[in-house]
Amino acid sequence: MTRLNRITLDRLKRLPRIASVWEGDRRSVGGWMDDDGGLRQRHTETNDCILWIDSGHGAVRGLTIVPTNCGYEPVVRTLLQAIESPQGNLTPARPQKIVVSDREIQFYLRGALQGLDIAIDYAPELPLIDELFNALQQSAEMTEAELPPSYAEAMIDKAMEIWELAPWNSLNEQQVLAVEINAWDIETLYVSMLGMGGVEYGLLMYRTLDSLKQFRQRVLLEQQSPKQMQETFLEQDCLFLNFELFDDEPLPIDSQAVSWLAPAPEAVQPDFGSIHPLEGMRSQLADEEGATFLVAMEAIQRFVTRYRSQLEKPSSKAIQGNYKIPNPEQNSGSTTLKITVKTLPEVTAELADQTDEALGHAPPSLPGFPVLRDDYVPEGAIIILTQYRRQVLATVGLDPLVTFQPQGTVFQKHASPADVFQTNGATEPPDLPVVLIQTSRPKAKTLIQQLQAAQGVQAVCFNPGSDPFSGDAFELGLLQTGDGELHLFAEYETNGSTDRKLLERWHQWQHDCNGACAVVIASGITGNSKGKPGVKDILGIFEARCKTPKDLHLPPLMLQYAAEWEGD
Repeated sequence: MTRLNRITLDRLKRLPRIASVWEGDRRSVGGWMDDDGGLRQRHTETNDCILWIDSGHGAVRGLTIVPTNCGYEPVVRTLLQAIESPQGNLTPARPQKIVVSDREIQFYLRGALQGLDIAIDYAPELPLIDELFNALQQSAEMTEAELPPSYAEAMIDKAMEIWELAPWNSLNEQQVLAVEINAWDIETLYVSMLGMGGVEYGLLMYRTLDSLKQFRQRVLLEQQSPKQMQETFLEQDCLFLNFELFDDEPLPIDSQAVSWLAPAPEAVQPDFGSIHPLEGMRSQLADEEGATFLVAMEAIQRFVTRYRSQLEKPSSKAIQGNYKIPNPEQNSGSTTLKITVKTLPEVTAELADQTDEALGHAPPSLPGFPVLRDDYVPEGAIIILTQYRRQVLATVGLDPLVTFQPQGTVFQKHASPADVFQTNGATEPPDLPVVLIQTSRPKAKTLIQQLQAAQGVQAVCFNPGSDPFSGDAFELGLLQTGDGELHLFAEYETNGSTDRKLLERWHQWQHDCNGACAVVIASGITGNSKGKPGVKDILGIFEARCKTPKDLHLPPLMLQYAAEWEGD
């Protein structure tokens, strides 16, 4: 059974212990409630509400909504939130006793909370929770990040050095580094890089290798809801450094267009925290955790700087570096720490094999993930998922100034418009689904030249994934070119109704057209036709096919397990 670590126990024991009895329970809410505690439209998945109430004061101290099929860990996490960050401006404190109405929860809490000096009893009925359960409409508030005062400035400075170093350009999430520290109850941290996929940037530093492997196995499972993916994320055992990205001038987005911005903005903010199966995500760090961050980041920085060229080449041999790192704890008696950083080729190979197996055994000709790039679609381009009449595109394709790439029978460049539609006896086939990319004329011509050099557009694919730090679900729009590479053209947030409806319409359109589609490149982004280009703005037409992620052997880009992108 997973127990709280010593640092957490020490922190909780410093809180006052009050002569109070708390009631806790877990009740099904059938999908009617969401994480903000308010009522929401019913979803197909079933959720549970975990509730902790101070029976002496009749006050709600903690509330969380979780998927019904998750384990008992969220019960502990909600209790710890009720102790340290109670709702309603209540004072942080430990109860003298807690009472639950589920025997299995009682036994689990007795094991998980050892050392906190809290009595854990059972009662078949909990009248107060029965009375208040359906009336509660507020949820636990996330505490603001709080770094150890003595290390805060140094941690931020070192994090920005990591950002400038950009180790994710050399290491993907499968290329795990072992950082042997042997201090502050940490023997070895197993570090996975976020960033090669361009979705999240940062470091996940696992306290155990088993936690890393277990997490990876779970995120490779198919058909996880956003809540399930978020729960999977919270069951890790690691320290994390995440870089929050800021856009200075967000562009307006209409109902059918997505503006694609630069993949790596200069404005970033480092966020530190800890994740533990019984605590969830915590941004309040102890001094020992701050010291661990400083030492680990310094060692990683030295290692990547020294061995970057070797790290970027496939190798079956381990690379190791030994360093003397200044001890942040000045009064510890030791001025330096001996830190070892090394690659783990066997672990990397094992994780790669797990990914291939999850993908249904990718063809052996693929050494890894396909190359994914985000440098073709110009910054500031507008992406529109729309439909065009085939006759219109076929006619525009006859213009010698328009680049035209037919692949099958959808278009015939030199045929008359009437001939184009004589397929299967139908004279009015469905309008063709189109990925329309609008940018400036020079950038449109450059994009067309790049696509031609890459042997044209072969397929359009929407690949699912999720944001590990928010639980948001998304789908990445990808173009596959004839050279086998994939090119990102837009990101769609499937939690929101607008993007979800766009994708639903697209999938229906392509179904009606038996998978046929096209990619249209247009100019006019700086004129009156911005967001609604006319026929005169079309500069390139590429016929393509709609493909599924399985067709292209792509994993879901869940959490840090993004597919491998080509670095600079």
